[in-house]
Amino acid sequence: MEKDKLIEEYAEHARKNSFQLNTNTKIVEGIIGGLLKNEERYGKKYCPCRRISGNQEEDSKKICPCIYHKDEIKKDGHCFCGLFIK
Repeated sequence: MEKDKLIEEYAEHARKNSFQLNTNTKIVEGIIGGLLKNEERYGKKYCPCRRISGNQEEDSKKICPCIYHKDEIKKDGHCFCGLFIK
């Protein structure tokens, strides 16, 4: 299943970067579902917590894992959408 594969990819990304996937599976599954819907709609796995502007250069920063997630985890203990946590 694509959802399970994606969850494992993001869990591996988290491990490699010394943080983790959210331990709440409902949150993770909801976010993954949003990513897959955005991929179906826009052709990219845009973070469901980010607004898509239509400007490809600007929106490329919002493809999960977005460029903001590491700073957000460092500052707040989690990324904005809650997929990754400290």
